[in-house]
Amino acid sequence: MRRQSETLLLVPLLPIFLLGMFPMFLIALLGFFGLALFGVLVICVGLASSNEAHDNFNHDVIVHGYARGSERKARASDMHLATRLGLRLEAVGAAMIVIALLGLLFFS
Repeated sequence: MRRQSETLLLVPLLPIFLLGMFPMFLIALLGFFGLALFGVLVICVGLASSNEAHDNFNHDVIVHGYARGSERKARASDMHLATRLGLRLEAVGAAMIVIALLGLLFFS
């Protein structure tokens, strides 16, 4: 029995890599504007993460009703943890935008 090469496992991933390569090059070629664009995308991810956490908590409350106190506190804690992650992502995105604006002002 012949052993298959591991490179055959990478062949299905090649189109994904090729499609994802061009936006990354575009962001790099845009310079500070690309950094600001990436910051906006990070802010969008933070907002989506926060909204998804609230959605999951509301879904649990609506579908399963109010649970015992300890279980409800655990779900609320999970929601707060995901919300804090979203806030951190939003802060990082805002910092990226500020750095891009300062770079455009000082180096252009």
